[in-house]
Amino acid sequence: MTSLIPSSSGLEDLPPGAEPGAVPAPASTRRTGWRAMLPSWTPKLAVGLGLVVAIALFGLIGPVLAGDPDTIRNISLTAPSGDHWLGTTQTGQDVLDQLTHATRGSLQIGLLVGVMATVLSAVFGVIGGYVGGIVDEAFSLFSNVMLVIPGLPLVIVISGFVPADQRGSWTIALVLAVTGWAASARVLRAQTLSVRNRDYVAAARVAGEKPWRVICVEIVPNLLPVLASQFVFAVIAAILSEAGLSFLGLGASNSSTLGTMLYFAQNGFALQREAWWWFVPPGLIIAVFGCGLALINLSLDEIINPRLRRPVRKRAARAASGSSRNSAVRSTAA
Repeated sequence: MTSLIPSSSGLEDLPPGAEPGAVPAPASTRRTGWRAMLPSWTPKLAVGLGLVVAIALFGLIGPVLAGDPDTIRNISLTAPSGDHWLGTTQTGQDVLDQLTHATRGSLQIGLLVGVMATVLSAVFGVIGGYVGGIVDEAFSLFSNVMLVIPGLPLVIVISGFVPADQRGSWTIALVLAVTGWAASARVLRAQTLSVRNRDYVAAARVAGEKPWRVICVEIVPNLLPVLASQFVFAVIAAILSEAGLSFLGLGASNSSTLGTMLYFAQNGFALQREAWWWFVPPGLIIAVFGCGLALINLSLDEIINPRLRRPVRKRAARAASGSSRNSAVRSTAA
């Protein structure tokens, strides 16, 4: 008599998690391991990385090849020429030399603020969300207080109280980091509250793992996309805030940044003198670098939330189904 129990030989070849009767995908189209977690390479991400890398290389290599930005080349304001590709300032300093050093200074401040703000948000958000209790309540209260205080006025007040001769890059970076971590901490706390109730975190607790190991090994790796997105956003906000402070005369006094270039261009009446080569290049660098980081941030948002990519996939699937339907109609008509 023929057995009614299906043979397991046909199930042995199915990949884990596949349903019986499902056709397995070809080996060439399947991605396993960490490759399955990588997003598709989008033009948005490629353009953003290209802009950021180009400006970063300009800020890193440019000062090595350029001359001293404080050297007086001539005694007047001159337009771009073969000798000075971006012209000179009112005091005869080469704008291109100043632009290379100013780009490096702005990138340094942006990187410092991004690292410090991300660390502060991780400490107050992840540790508070995992430990809970009075620690979480205290961290949440402090985060809410920092969140409701207007950021820009607080930065202006703090920078105004610091003496001008002590306002260096580290001071400005510290002020911007202290006033810009609270919103990210709230997001990380919400994500940590969701992750800490999952089975693998409970298994680590039952196994006797120490809290710091559970946080570093089980929770933080699952929050890396969120941390990366917050780091990129912190760098954007830091560069824009520093440019605004320097334009108001409250920036770093002993370092050159893109904001200080705009400040001296405004004081030298560059706009009234139609000296566009003095204020357009630093403003363009800020805008292009911010655009590149924004594109990267949007790509990271798509990695964090795959639903943002669903409309594109639905349109592609709808177009594919429509083309197959049309081909079927044409074959039937033939």
